[in-house]
Amino acid sequence: MARDPNFVLGYLTQVEEMAEEIITDKRQIVDLDKKRNAAREALRCLRKEEQAVTKGGKAWVCFGDMFVKIPKGTATNMLETDQKQLDSEIDRLRDGLQPKVSKLRDMESKPELKGFSLQPLSKEEANIFKP
Repeated sequence: MARDPNFVLGYLTQVEEMAEEIITDKRQIVDLDKKRNAAREALRCLRKEEQAVTKGGKAWVCFGDMFVKIPKGTATNMLETDQKQLDSEIDRLRDGLQPKVSKLRDMESKPELKGFSLQPLSKEEANIFKP
């Protein structure tokens, strides 16, 4: 049974595009996670300095290509905001990754992954099991 070459080429193109999207999302998650860890380290350093030294003072912060000296409280607030933003972006990418992988496996006619779509228990559900 011969297939139309254009159909096969279109199908393979769709599979490759989906695989590229998955790989791109995974790379983006890794890059965002590196940024989140760097922000976490900076935030920890600022908090540690605030405890050791009197409150107030200024800290050097890098914005692109230049360093700016801003109050430590402002720097801490900026880093906390960045942390929340990075967390939400990473969660959004991770949530979108599961359906993409399932769609790719369907396109490749592979069986569905078992346990891949599990969701964690909510706090209320977890409290049911506590004595």
